[in-house]
Amino acid sequence: MWIDKITESLSGPQVINDSKTPSGRVHVGSLRGVLIHDAILRTLRSKQIPATFLYGVDDYDPMDGMPADAPPALLPHMGRPLCHVPAPEGSDATDMADHYIQEFLGIFKELQVDAEVYRMRDIYQSGRFNTAIDTILRQAATIRTIYQTVSGAQRPEHWHPFQVICPQCGKIGTTVVTAYDGQEVSFQCQPNLVKWAQGCGMQGKISPFDGRGKLPWKLEWAAKWATLGITLEGAGKDHCTKGGSRDIASAVLRQVFQQQPPLNIPYEFFLVSGAKMSSSKGIGSTARDMADFLPPEILRFLMVGSDPKKAVNFNTGLPYMTKLFNEYDRHLLQGNTGAGEENSARLLALSRCSPTSDCYRPLPFQLVSTLIQLPHVDIWQALEKQAVPTTADATSGQPAPWSASDKRHGEERIKAAAYWLAHFASPEETFTVQAELPDSAHALTTAQRAFLHHLAQLLEAVDAPEGEAGEEVQSHIFDAARAIPIAQAEAFQAIYQVLLGKERGPKAGNLIPFLERTFVIQRLRALPIDGAPCTDGQGEG
Repeated sequence: MWIDKITESLSGPQVINDSKTPSGRVHVGSLRGVLIHDAILRTLRSKQIPATFLYGVDDYDPMDGMPADAPPALLPHMGRPLCHVPAPEGSDATDMADHYIQEFLGIFKELQVDAEVYRMRDIYQSGRFNTAIDTILRQAATIRTIYQTVSGAQRPEHWHPFQVICPQCGKIGTTVVTAYDGQEVSFQCQPNLVKWAQGCGMQGKISPFDGRGKLPWKLEWAAKWATLGITLEGAGKDHCTKGGSRDIASAVLRQVFQQQPPLNIPYEFFLVSGAKMSSSKGIGSTARDMADFLPPEILRFLMVGSDPKKAVNFNTGLPYMTKLFNEYDRHLLQGNTGAGEENSARLLALSRCSPTSDCYRPLPFQLVSTLIQLPHVDIWQALEKQAVPTTADATSGQPAPWSASDKRHGEERIKAAAYWLAHFASPEETFTVQAELPDSAHALTTAQRAFLHHLAQLLEAVDAPEGEAGEEVQSHIFDAARAIPIAQAEAFQAIYQVLLGKERGPKAGNLIPFLERTFVIQRLRALPIDGAPCTDGQGEG
């Protein structure tokens, strides 16, 4: 597994780190870094290697963009530290940063992420960074050289790597430090330094310690590594490009602090329908949305089930969701029966919310999403007829009763399908069984009508088509299509037209078994074969 390549050479106590700037509702992509680091933590501990996972809230960063859900009244706060910006009206948070990170950290508990959370306001204000700040300011010339050598960025001779919080306007994103005498820095709050905030023009001298300002974030990264003793921290690929943020922070750690950088784990973007997401712009599904939607183990599996070097291109369409659940269920069934490979068992352990999570009988997402659209169906009774075998089934030869674990996880699947229908399903992915033959069905061709009549004959010939296994119904459909003959696509279109009034619908094997037997057969025979439109378009057949 990918995780072996990362952990096989590690020994001795490890301090893992990750962080997030809470500039808006946190998108689901930010969970990838969290869960990759958590998976490494679990793996190290399984090898009896002491490990700690630190998670930083970068709440001393300036507000450099308005969150998508922020009111215009917050515009005057642009440029101030996020932890100094008021929380939205009605929030119980102390400030904007706290408001957004509370929602995100709540997901940690649901996913059983064992992280020790720290906030940069506390790191700065407690004086814990004072030594690192002094070290960096004293070597400002070295850091200017590093910027130029590593990234080609030219810094003027007077530039010093620090930003104070202006005592007059409270902004940090508009200040420039030009000198350091060992105790105080000289600063200017410039009106036009950045486009997203306006400084007040104040200039003077102030101590840089005990929270009166902060380091530029690339240097703050190096200061974290040096101060917190971090040995391992991954980052998104945009930070790991040649001459990028990671290279600068690593060079500063080596040349200024005389330490070696932590082990890096570059990971690819988490995309939603091919688009990179942004917290402040509200682009992409939020982490909270996904945690409300996906069962915890499926969300963990989504993030750790593939190599971090591969991008995850997530979408909420039914084909993708079906594939995601089916892939997890494949590993789960192998684990239930003991037939899985070692990697499957380990992947399950990383996906589960705790190492002691029990096995359960998975309910196929596609099937559940169909059943909850059939109001007349008792879902649990229907599912018992479509039950996926478990170890107990194989041993006894009889279907095992639903266990408490089966029921609990099954309810999570039902909840996920209901959430998907309410928030993500397209009109083409929802349906209603029509009480009367839809008018659109009259356009079906002679071949399609003949197929429906033949399918009705096949279903009528079996003892109990109602509740019959879905794959058997699918087999009848293919047999009827071959007998006419008719293309499979046209055959399924005919079924959906007479039952749903649509050209597309759910997997027919997930629909027909749960409709009343007489109703299905009568509806399949509702259209006479004669009198259908001709397939050549030359009039009535």
